[in-house]
Amino acid sequence: MSKTEIVRLSVSDVRFPTSLEQHGSDAMHTDPDYSVAYVVIETDDGLRGYGLTFTLGKGTEIVVCAVEALSGLVIGKRLDEIVSDFRGFYRELTSDGQMRWIGPEKGVIQLATAAVLNAVWDLWARWEGKPLWKLLVDMDPKKLISCIDFRYITDALTEQEALDILLKGQEGKHQREEQMLTEGYPAYTTSCAWLGYPDQQLKQLCTEALSTGWTRFKVKVGADLQDDIRRCRLIRQMIGPSGTLMIDANQRWDVGEAVTWVTKLAEFRPLWIEEPTSPDDILGHAAISKALAPLGIGVATGEQCHNRVMFKQLLQASALQFVQIDSCRLGSVNENLAVLLMACKFQVPVCPHAGGVGLCELVQHLILFDYICVSASLDNRMCEYVDHLHEHFKSPVIIQDAHYMPPKDPGYSTEMLEESVRRHQYPQGEVWQELQSPAKRARPSTH
Repeated sequence: MSKTEIVRLSVSDVRFPTSLEQHGSDAMHTDPDYSVAYVVIETDDGLRGYGLTFTLGKGTEIVVCAVEALSGLVIGKRLDEIVSDFRGFYRELTSDGQMRWIGPEKGVIQLATAAVLNAVWDLWARWEGKPLWKLLVDMDPKKLISCIDFRYITDALTEQEALDILLKGQEGKHQREEQMLTEGYPAYTTSCAWLGYPDQQLKQLCTEALSTGWTRFKVKVGADLQDDIRRCRLIRQMIGPSGTLMIDANQRWDVGEAVTWVTKLAEFRPLWIEEPTSPDDILGHAAISKALAPLGIGVATGEQCHNRVMFKQLLQASALQFVQIDSCRLGSVNENLAVLLMACKFQVPVCPHAGGVGLCELVQHLILFDYICVSASLDNRMCEYVDHLHEHFKSPVIIQDAHYMPPKDPGYSTEMLEESVRRHQYPQGEVWQELQSPAKRARPSTH
């Protein structure tokens, strides 16, 4: 690898006015404007890496500030230095003697870390001329292990155990890779049943989805029980007894309330209840899991799980039956690798979160790697898909027959179209200028 040096890091606040049409709405986040802190790193030989972390509008400017605070740890580094000791570089970003006080490894500073590291991984994959999933699949297991910070998780997964999992995964790897290239990775859709959608829109979207091969659907719940019963009944009737239904409360309930509420929805046979309570309440999730087990309803969580340590505890406490990694909440690929390997050891399926701008583009790489090199299983496994804002990416996801088709372009699929970034930059982009103009209250196009 040449001595490619990072000479510039820029970050933009990019927001899409999705709240205007209630896209993304749930019981706790009623008016989200899907947004990203968008990072571009440039090298002295003209190569660029692109990264992002996902937000819901307000507060993106705080993540931007955090990225700028981290930039001094990145500019001047050589790519070969970073990837030869990626664990060390990860720890340098997450354990700065002063900045870790506002984490550590959680909240805004970890979101910023994810955006920066996502750009570095994109840069590495581009340098190698491979899509990120292929970079990971082709990487020597020992090299992969060297990218992971095992601090705080060795009581659940040692480096040797992780290496053994990867070595075992070498068997049949090429066949699974060919299978993914041919068939793709199974997906489920959340786009039909955002909480703010009226029933007629829900029916129309569900009908369209069924006609294009979708069989797995997620419904947002938690604001009103009678509404939930009506909407779950409607979806279950439309998808039939063989369709897969999941429900998602987005952290709405206390522990006891979650058990009571979900029990009243059990007749619709949901596979899981997602984020039933506070994402920080590990013992609460364990209590809910135990209470719902006799009903055959699992617990899924992870999209707001701060770090690998929390996932470790959720797994140790048998607090979840589905692990939902997020490509932008955890510390990028490095930390997600740790969670994938822990989930494999604890035999809990990984079903990534992807409800947000850019999340589908990123997380598809991670779940492809998980199947090909780690879990080697598709049992009870699927990746979330939402049909919003893909047109703003240079390499948007490709869905065929409700499956993610493996990306072929080099990188992490993180590069956005320059025009989209320009028009949606907040607050100076023309989309936002139009919205703020009293004479132009009509909804602008987000395309």
